[in-house]
Amino acid sequence: MRAIIQPQLKFGETDIAAIVIDPKSRDDIPQILRGLQHLYTEVSLRERVFALLEEMMPDRADGKGKASSQTGRPGMEQWKILVLGVLRLGLDADYDRIQELANQHKTIRQMLGHSDWLDEQAYELQTIRDNVSLFTPEILDRINQEVVNAGHSLLKKNAAEPLNSRADSFVVKTHVHFPTDTNLLWDAMRKAIQTCATLCDALDLTEWRQSAYHLRCFKKSYRLIQKLKHSTSQDEAKRQAKQAQIEVAYQTYLDQAERYVQRASVTRQSLNQVHGVPTPMLADLDGYLAHAERQIDQIRRRVLQGETIPHGEKVFSIFQPHTEWISKGKAGVPVELGLRVAVVEDQHRFILHHQVMEKTTDDQVAVPLVEQTQTRFPAVKAMSFDKGFYSPGNQTDLKLRLEQVILPKKGRLSEADKARESDPAFVHLRRQHSAVESAIHALGVHGLNKCPDHGLDGFKRYVALAVVARNIQRLGAVLRQQEQQEADRRRGPYKKAA
Repeated sequence: MRAIIQPQLKFGETDIAAIVIDPKSRDDIPQILRGLQHLYTEVSLRERVFALLEEMMPDRADGKGKASSQTGRPGMEQWKILVLGVLRLGLDADYDRIQELANQHKTIRQMLGHSDWLDEQAYELQTIRDNVSLFTPEILDRINQEVVNAGHSLLKKNAAEPLNSRADSFVVKTHVHFPTDTNLLWDAMRKAIQTCATLCDALDLTEWRQSAYHLRCFKKSYRLIQKLKHSTSQDEAKRQAKQAQIEVAYQTYLDQAERYVQRASVTRQSLNQVHGVPTPMLADLDGYLAHAERQIDQIRRRVLQGETIPHGEKVFSIFQPHTEWISKGKAGVPVELGLRVAVVEDQHRFILHHQVMEKTTDDQVAVPLVEQTQTRFPAVKAMSFDKGFYSPGNQTDLKLRLEQVILPKKGRLSEADKARESDPAFVHLRRQHSAVESAIHALGVHGLNKCPDHGLDGFKRYVALAVVARNIQRLGAVLRQQEQQEADRRRGPYKKAA
């Protein structure tokens, strides 16, 4: 039976509401823990958050839906999963550091529900990994709404106060190496050969007993291509000779790859039809072979036939196929490998909403971003954008949804545009728009610079958890500031001795 939190305190355990957090510490951990403590101590807020955490259950072993919370092994409490997940993103920490903090940090262990003594429970690395991965972007988005509403209840003077928001996008990198068609083919063949060898070894087959030797031979051809450079000689004969040498090296590389693909395909068919290996267990091998065949075709077309490969046909990682090649024109950053993420921040510095942009540009996401934000927070009445979000259609559609649209026009301005952008309200909110860069920077330094998690689902979960962690830290910072102000008020003004 899995519980959200154990309701009965153990001997020596400190109630979460009674945990003392150092008010003078300038580290990130006290801010995060204070925000988490507020989620727990506010009864109505805790009930809503716990109701969301209750939905977070692992999949059944037979694939028939989610596991039951009433039967089976206890598993880690969902409150502990929330604490560890928020700490991971809030501190930009890997799982090794989170394991160390969970096992050794006194205040964090109190927040996890452990006593200071007689409680020697330790967390294993894989246990933390598996449980944090139970989060889904949908659950995290709903938790984020509760966190933001809790922050607004502390900062907004009245519930009807409108929200002025600002939106922008940035690139979250995926954990990939710089792609070329030759190293992508090497990746695909390396994994295909290793997968074939592993499957054959499990069945005591000897077809790939020399897999390490085959990899060394293939890698020699790959390294030779890496070392070859196009000639810069003024002599046409020398340039043609060098080009011929490069084409020979590529042809050798492709011939080897085709032989290994054909041999791996025969092995795959034998494993499935003769030895009874089920098709789902061969899905990874099928994927690697498909990647290899595509790269062979593209290299042949580009190098040997002189064709330019259309951008839409390219894949930039065989391990993270959702990776996009993004050129935003930044100084010193010609290209970024990852996905765009759009965020919406309000005047209280809470992130209201975010969206992972798959094969989408800023101007295509402006209207849906406003609609989704207003669905979550109807008080949003104004939103500012930069010029990348502009289009005539966006300007028209956003006016129907917002009281104030701060959307500067690209290019030359008409008299009507000049009048619109000279309006005092437009100028005021336009000047405040750059504050969204502070939110983007804060997300970046707290884990959202590069996503180490695998797959598109892992990417979306990582981004959503980063937004929740940032808002919980912001909530904790607001609480600590208000508590300090209250302490100063009670102490009274400082008076010099006569």
